[in-house]
Amino acid sequence: MNNYTPSPVDIQSHIYTAFLQGDTPDVALRVRGTWSAVYKLHRIILIQSGFFQSLFTSGFLESSPRGRSSKYGCDIVDIVFPDRNITRAAFEVCIARLYGGGPPLHVHPSLIPTAAEPLTPSFPVLQEPEPTPANHHPATPRFLLSLLATSIYLSIPAVATQALSLILSTVGPTTVLPYLNFSLGKPLSPYDPLLREPEVALGLENIALPYEDEEDEPVNRVHSEKSTDAEEFSDLLSDLAVKEDRSDDGVSVHEEDHDDDIVCHYGAVSNKIGEACACWLARWASDILTHEVGQRQSMSVLSRKTSVPVELASSTASSTRCHVKIWGRGGLSAQWVAALVSSDTLFVKNERHRYDFARSVVELRRADGVLSEEEVEWTKMFETGIYYSNMSMEDIITISNDISPATNLPFVPLHTLQAAHWSQSVFRHKITSLPPSVCSPLPSASPREKELGITLTTTDVQAHVSAFGPSDPSNPEAQKYYFPVPNDSSLRIGDNGTAFNGTVDGPPMSMDELFKFTDNPSVAASHSSNGRTVHKQSSAQVSPLSTSESTFFGILSPRQTGSSCAASDPTGKARWSPYPPCRFSVEFWDYDILKEKNRLYSNTIWYAGSLFNVYIQIIRKKGQGQTQLGVYVHRQSSIDPIPSPSIYLPPPSPTDSVRENNDSPLSLVRSVDRYHRGGSSHSSSGSSSSPLHYSPSIHPLAHASSAIFSPIGRPASPNVPGSPSPSPPNASISGFISSGTVRAPSQPYRDPRAAIAAYFMVSCASATGSSQTRFSSAPDVFSIGQSWGWKSSSLKSEEYVDIGGDEEGETFTPAAKRARHGKEVSFRATVVLGLV
Repeated sequence: MNNYTPSPVDIQSHIYTAFLQGDTPDVALRVRGTWSAVYKLHRIILIQSGFFQSLFTSGFLESSPRGRSSKYGCDIVDIVFPDRNITRAAFEVCIARLYGGGPPLHVHPSLIPTAAEPLTPSFPVLQEPEPTPANHHPATPRFLLSLLATSIYLSIPAVATQALSLILSTVGPTTVLPYLNFSLGKPLSPYDPLLREPEVALGLENIALPYEDEEDEPVNRVHSEKSTDAEEFSDLLSDLAVKEDRSDDGVSVHEEDHDDDIVCHYGAVSNKIGEACACWLARWASDILTHEVGQRQSMSVLSRKTSVPVELASSTASSTRCHVKIWGRGGLSAQWVAALVSSDTLFVKNERHRYDFARSVVELRRADGVLSEEEVEWTKMFETGIYYSNMSMEDIITISNDISPATNLPFVPLHTLQAAHWSQSVFRHKITSLPPSVCSPLPSASPREKELGITLTTTDVQAHVSAFGPSDPSNPEAQKYYFPVPNDSSLRIGDNGTAFNGTVDGPPMSMDELFKFTDNPSVAASHSSNGRTVHKQSSAQVSPLSTSESTFFGILSPRQTGSSCAASDPTGKARWSPYPPCRFSVEFWDYDILKEKNRLYSNTIWYAGSLFNVYIQIIRKKGQGQTQLGVYVHRQSSIDPIPSPSIYLPPPSPTDSVRENNDSPLSLVRSVDRYHRGGSSHSSSGSSSSPLHYSPSIHPLAHASSAIFSPIGRPASPNVPGSPSPSPPNASISGFISSGTVRAPSQPYRDPRAAIAAYFMVSCASATGSSQTRFSSAPDVFSIGQSWGWKSSSLKSEEYVDIGGDEEGETFTPAAKRARHGKEVSFRATVVLGLV
């Protein structure tokens, strides 16, 4: 006797066929929302979803017999979806997944950023659209957001995880605003046929039946209110309940206030998308602004040349170039612009470049008219978001004379600049007037003896505020800003999906994995000085980082007014400084070929009487085979040669390409010499008349043999008579040393102390910008030549680093060869540095 046992594949195929054909249903869902339709389904399949399990087995249990619909041959249940983000295509894909089928999703390659093309392949030049593979459903950004909202509402973790992974993998110039709007609770835009987006799930066109009201039929009506169903979701998604927020204190990414009464927020999922968007905006701000300004100028020129309306010129110009509107009006709201300009993690060279950036954004928007509600934000942004006390006197004078062409008023009030100059002068006096005993402390002196004594605890701040009267706007101490002294910490915000899925086609991560850094945002890292791990006793600090809408998903500056310090530190023991820290950015090229005993240096900056730079270094953990990347803040000697910074060279001429292909050390020396003959190194505090910082990261790199590698213990600089040269004998890289001299930045004064106490925070952006890894350090003692930093394996990812060359012993990988491997990308970080 032949006993046939159906395989799991046979059973699954049988069930899916019954779904497609509507065979033997035991429930008909009559759905109303953004569409109306009837679906003949099976309870035993639907209860895999937390929503339907609650519907059929708990609060909505049908305990008494029901009449069957003569039309559908089963019971009817009415479901009303008030969430406008739930669409027909997304709902049908979710149901199909419960049956073990449904169309595979296809994300257009032009939406996916890579290390080789971090701003997506379609930026700045649009790609020709390619057809979606047969039997695949196009996973457009709008569809992915709807799929995420629908799967969370129905409580289907596998689908929610896949949708969120795809969203985080496609943050780019054309998607960042729709994604950010979604994270802020704005409903999706209505279906637009011009977008050529299927309204119905591919291959599931026939599962929906026409919706017809039948009052004579027995019906179990269910209005799926979010507040009720969310409580009965599975434990896994209990913190992702959809909530309807009708408060007026939310911040919209757009100026338009339509549909303000409809807010759909999905808890930690919405915040995670918001984090990724905020990180992306902070990393690519200058690059996108440069593109937008050029885009506007090209439209204006085209309109004048062809004598056609600007709208038509815009359409013509955007036919080949990617048209984005992020910083201009119609993009980010004024509140978001101000928050990003003020953010410690905004990638701009220094405070003067931050001002130039803010000025350009404001003038770009004022070109479309002056709005009073925006002007309120601009006034606050220019008064409090930029630290003028960390600029040179030349810059302060230049800014005081800078008048807006649109308003005929200065961008910055004179009293703000005068207050900054006063603060700068008092800070200088505290440093330069120290007694000799402090300038030459005993070797055994405690770290506190090396401090300036300028910090206050929260209790001290409260006492200062109370001494001037009640904590209200009339109290100057209550409105004075204080800057937190951080504790040792390491965390990651934004996209962490790439840590689990190498590609968007990979298997979806679990919800627990996806929110690993949300529930426990710290990353594995160790605090070290000059490469040696150091363990310190931490003191009290302000409240942990909040990555919600109220903090602009983690990018809001942590400074507090005197009246708000207590709210952020219930213990009263956290430390605050009345002086703003120094903020600057660094960028490293040829990061992918960095070898273990070499360093890449940043530009050297001057701050508070000392020279500082940042370097990165590869560290191998002995006996473990694990590689870490170290990021270090270094107090540079004013006597020793200044290390040559990692720089970018423009594409070479054909003769340079031939020379490069020889793979000789001489070819690299010549390319570096060319930089020193034609370029210059700008200091953080120096006067800046240069245009906005522009990085060629947004273009494919043809020539990046610009990094200067330095062995441990020796700066990458020419030999100077009398200077120490403690480089190890096995670090022979003379071919990588420039014969040019890097000039030290201007030094208005010098800190006479041999050792100082300083805190810092380094925020390292991912290659594509959708995440940040932040390292914060409590005050460390910096002797001259000493470095403090963090080393972590989380920074050494395949998107950035190949340890060494392509072959064993190869010290330099030619640019053409690296380009084929898709490794041309810079490593960007922002630094916050303050004395205590």
